[in-house]
Amino acid sequence: MYTLGFDASTQSFSAIVIDPAEGIIIAEHTINFGKHLPQYNSPQGFIQSGSGKEVHSDPCMWLDALELLLEDLAKLCDLSKVSAISGAGQQHGSVYLNSEWNKILPVLHTNASLSVQLRPCLSRSTSPIWMDGSTSRECSEISENVGSNQEVCNKSGSITIERFTGPQIRRFSKIDPLGYQKTERIHLVSSFICSILCGTDAPIDTGDGAGMNLLNLENWDWDPMLLDATAPELMQKLPAVKDGSTICGQIAPYFVEKFGFQEATPITIFTGDNPSSLVGMGASQPGKVVISLGTSDTVFAAMPATVSDPDGCGHVFGNPSGGSMSLQCFINGSLARESVKDKFHFDWDQFTSALTRTKPGNEGAVMLPFFRPEISPRINLKKPILSGSRDFKLWSTPESNIRACVEGQFLNMKRSTQWMQLTPETIYLTGGASTNDAIAQILADIFQAKVQRLAVSGSVALGGALRAAVNSLKIPLEDLESKFCQPDAGSTLDPQDNVEAYQLTEERFAALITKASSK
Repeated sequence: MYTLGFDASTQSFSAIVIDPAEGIIIAEHTINFGKHLPQYNSPQGFIQSGSGKEVHSDPCMWLDALELLLEDLAKLCDLSKVSAISGAGQQHGSVYLNSEWNKILPVLHTNASLSVQLRPCLSRSTSPIWMDGSTSRECSEISENVGSNQEVCNKSGSITIERFTGPQIRRFSKIDPLGYQKTERIHLVSSFICSILCGTDAPIDTGDGAGMNLLNLENWDWDPMLLDATAPELMQKLPAVKDGSTICGQIAPYFVEKFGFQEATPITIFTGDNPSSLVGMGASQPGKVVISLGTSDTVFAAMPATVSDPDGCGHVFGNPSGGSMSLQCFINGSLARESVKDKFHFDWDQFTSALTRTKPGNEGAVMLPFFRPEISPRINLKKPILSGSRDFKLWSTPESNIRACVEGQFLNMKRSTQWMQLTPETIYLTGGASTNDAIAQILADIFQAKVQRLAVSGSVALGGALRAAVNSLKIPLEDLESKFCQPDAGSTLDPQDNVEAYQLTEERFAALITKASSK
């Protein structure tokens, strides 16, 4: 008995098939939009307007990718052995559908592709995705309609955010009121793909639904005040909200006939990519924190209690395994580390050597390592701020400057995530920089937590496959985590007792943040 997990991400559509009983991966495959579907002119998975702020994708591209993915996957394994399915989609993307949707969706036939049959259902030809920043005015209007941005945050877990679905819906209702009027259903990427696999209109889960500025965290349902502040008659256009354990339906006949799935294969509600990754990383219970060191650094974790960030920098989503999860993004991630490296014309080995030859706490030398405006906290800087010796401030001490960059990033991360009320026992580290032991050790020391690098491939799709096994096959999540979410051999780092060494550095860092924020 296999389970199948999907990941409809920004640049690709991936799937993983696992044998949950044996604890093995049966097959994995990815369709890259730019490489495999060049006809959509989306080399990076999206269409960007000339202004640079409006970023959309063609939902039919996702449908063609799904078919290509399943065609290839059927060559790699026997899809008739798949006993349960779930998955995830990139968060905040939205799909707009007209009255044809509920007529065509239940009667899909294999004589034509999904994209050919479903394109007439679109009331908006393209879908705004998470990279879209065109809704600043709409964000202000929504917060004014509700009363304040703080009130929006208290209700929804986030202040109004340009890329979130609520502001995107409001903008569409303003720039194309006729198109909005013809829209009978608005789906997220996750619920759109889930609907197609089920052949029926699927609900939105609390994980992805909370990334819309429309969901109330107290009752995990649409908030009437937020809906009214966003667009007219919005309640009727949205699917129901359900928790992450919901079985949405069974595989549609289209996929049984075309790809050989079993009839009546159950499908668990899809979620967003971040909530799914939380499950795929084995961190869906409080006490474990996932930190991804990528272009942007990201922190997310299961929350012991549902609280919102009083500063409005972090976000709260539903946890597919129950309760809620927190997420916070830091713009100055790998690009900041790379900028410091390049400033001294170092390679990464020299960068690492600088970290190993300097002491924790950096003898009090501190940096706000922000090379571009940061969102956690919100500071509009275009270059770092340094505090220390004259040579340090003149960038004449390469080793000290490099350590200050990495320590500054993690001190800021620790300080900015205190609202999450977490005391992590274990930090699961992922992303490009996670393989660097010197960087990982600094993280462990600052957070005073054990750091583990997991041998997890494609945590988003894996999260879908694990959730399918839990909800449809009733396999305990703890058993699955022990098989699929184990650390790489020799990759665990214990924190060293450097609390005293970092005390002065933390105080100086806090003073720099306060000074920079007051300007």
